[in-house]
Amino acid sequence: MAKHKPDGRFISLLIVVLLSACASSHVMIGKARPPITPDSVQIYMQPPAGKYEQIAILNTSSAGSFSFTAQSKTDSVIKRLKEQAARLGANGVILQGMGDVAGGSVGVGGGQDSYSRSSAVGVGLGGSFQMSHKAGSGLAIYVANQ
Repeated sequence: MAKHKPDGRFISLLIVVLLSACASSHVMIGKARPPITPDSVQIYMQPPAGKYEQIAILNTSSAGSFSFTAQSKTDSVIKRLKEQAARLGANGVILQGMGDVAGGSVGVGGGQDSYSRSSAVGVGLGGSFQMSHKAGSGLAIYVANQ
């Protein structure tokens, strides 16, 4: 039986799929400001008291983050929202939603056979599991007196 080694095209395709899986997006609804560090971005569960400017609607997920627990997936979404906001110069994000999203499934299977002149035996085994990730959205804002 011949063994196949993955060629460069397969590895390149795999890298593209993994990178696109962690894509984030935003829709500008205001004016961007100069970028800041993600550590400077505050997450709000409700709009802050006082005046603020709306900058963009943010959407992201934990896909491609290699997070396995619900908490680590949530942390990944929050981190990505802060990074998006920081690139737009927003110093705050009003969290608008967070939820689980089915991300597909992975199946694995294998088999073995054996035969002789008078008999043949075949055995197979397979399994699969569903992958999910967290998705979140928020409103990127600039709070003047933070």
